[in-house]
Amino acid sequence: MSKKPILIVEDNPINLKLVQVLLSKEGYEVKVATDAEEALIILKDFHPVIILMDIQLPGMNGLQLTRMLKKNPLTKDILILALTAYAMKGDEEKALSAGCDNYITKPIDIRNLVNMVAQYVKKK
Repeated sequence: MSKKPILIVEDNPINLKLVQVLLSKEGYEVKVATDAEEALIILKDFHPVIILMDIQLPGMNGLQLTRMLKKNPLTKDILILALTAYAMKGDEEKALSAGCDNYITKPIDIRNLVNMVAQYVKKK
């Protein structure tokens, strides 16, 4: 089985490391970015099947980056899963309307995250 590529865009070092270790142990090729600008640089040479996107990022936020990626013909087909501490009424709708394919709240349910990523990878 070839390693499926995944990009994690997360500015919290603890959350970033947790998700990176989890998905690497599952056999995915994982790259990480701590902000939108770094993600855009990585995406020039790396085409993940899934991006796990934190919504609250420094500078350009995750929703802005998602909108940009979904408008670009080279990145519009990448599945984007919002990974966020935002859990207020309407936040999920904001993420989905920005182009996110699903919405995962923090703190992260480890089993749920791994299973959800596996399901989306199978669809690709």
